[in-house]
Amino acid sequence: MGILDHVWLGVVAVFTEAPVASLFGVPISITVVMVVLGFLGGIVVGAAPGLGGPFAMAISLPILITIFGFNPDALLPVLGFMIGIMKGATVGGAVPAILFNTPGTPDSLMTTLDGFPMTKKGEAGKALRVAHFSSASGDTFSDLVLFTCAPFLAIAVEAYLDFPEKAALIVLSLAFISAVVGDSVWKGLLSALFGMFVAYIGTGEDTHPRLSFGSDALAGGLPLIGVVLGVLILGEVFKALEDMWREKRATDAISAPPASGDNRLRLRDIRRIAPFVGISAAIGTMIGALPGIGSTLAATLGYATGRKLHKGDVPFGEGTPEGVAATEAANSAVSGANLIPVLSLGIPGNVAAVFIILATETISGFNPGPAVFRLVPDQINSEMVIAFGLFTTMVFANLLNWTIGGAFMRSMGVMVRIPKQRLLPIVLLLTLTAIYVQRPEMLAIYIALFFGFVGYLLRKLNFSVLPFVIGFILANNLEEAVRQAFSATGSDPWFLFSSPISIAFMAIATLVVVFFSRGNNRNKRNRANA
Repeated sequence: MGILDHVWLGVVAVFTEAPVASLFGVPISITVVMVVLGFLGGIVVGAAPGLGGPFAMAISLPILITIFGFNPDALLPVLGFMIGIMKGATVGGAVPAILFNTPGTPDSLMTTLDGFPMTKKGEAGKALRVAHFSSASGDTFSDLVLFTCAPFLAIAVEAYLDFPEKAALIVLSLAFISAVVGDSVWKGLLSALFGMFVAYIGTGEDTHPRLSFGSDALAGGLPLIGVVLGVLILGEVFKALEDMWREKRATDAISAPPASGDNRLRLRDIRRIAPFVGISAAIGTMIGALPGIGSTLAATLGYATGRKLHKGDVPFGEGTPEGVAATEAANSAVSGANLIPVLSLGIPGNVAAVFIILATETISGFNPGPAVFRLVPDQINSEMVIAFGLFTTMVFANLLNWTIGGAFMRSMGVMVRIPKQRLLPIVLLLTLTAIYVQRPEMLAIYIALFFGFVGYLLRKLNFSVLPFVIGFILANNLEEAVRQAFSATGSDPWFLFSSPISIAFMAIATLVVVFFSRGNNRNKRNRANA
């Protein structure tokens, strides 16, 4: 069986298996229905202030597993719903950033720089249209790269990366995410190391639990969903509640910007933003393909590159469509490319990819890694079929994005009229409910609340929470790779420097930390002198 045979089987699995309805005599499969529902739900969640794709994925994953079960037949419907949420929330996330300057995720922060000024100038509709066009274009471009590169990258990984190289690559990923996210490299490193420390509580391959203080509750390790959702969502909710209280105290009101003026996206506007969309899509795709990085860096680099290339009358930061286009194309291009490290290495590219891995680990029948794209003579690789089925759901979600995504996203502007004092408690309740559904014990709730306050303190101290989350997730992978590499090299303590590839990874990790440390120090001196 060749590659094309597996591609066809993946397409057939998505569109024909387990039909639940028919349209004009054409059967509609459960996977197609789940992609549509996930996409529409993702737009709603992405357009709601303070919410986002990871939140919806966290809420839906335990519910979907409860409905579909743990058998391999549940993989494509569940993953299709998650892909739909990821795609819909990516484009919908621009709505709160543009309409009332409230970024729901770090990568949409850059969208506020020009999106909200356009809203204040009465061009909210145009900003939303620019965001949709740029987001859909960047997403489509990255998906094409994923389809063409992921199988070959997986084969190359299996051929050239052994245990020492994989361990060095994880170190490089942690160095990268620590260096490029946040204002300080050393704060990023401390955040990542703290995440790894938390991950090693009660887990590992030792004969006795570690750091459990004799507690049976901690002996099995901290629940992933409790720690991740606590730091990412509850921490953000606590910080948003404090900000809302301060705003209410200072102004005695919570502002809601109007939307009026010329809202059309004309052909000349598309010509203006097209170069910025193309460059940012390429940047986002390259960043998304790096293990453990994500859309925050892509949005930042896309915006910075666009600002250097911009020659228009309205500069970046004062309400120019090119600024919105550069940011949205970059962060949306990550959504397809971040599945390259997921499928090739089993390493998440961003937070949304974390829940894709959680779904595959919970449901049997699919193990992300180099073996996914391995051809077996005269046999069908079921994991490759699922991978190409996953690609098919992404293509279908992109078609939904281009056809109904724009109109539906713009209709979500009504979400901005929901008072924050009502929305944030709902977010808090839904998050705790999602945690309890997956781990029906109060200990998981207590852990989530504790790490919610940890996430709140990290934000107050200006520590990025993304290195913490990535460090927590990659900690066990790093330990396993280190143990295997140490054993495979005959207990060589210098195993990380045992091959040219691993030496190159470690050298790049060191250069990344040094380069970004010097860059941050230079920026601080410039701000002090100014």
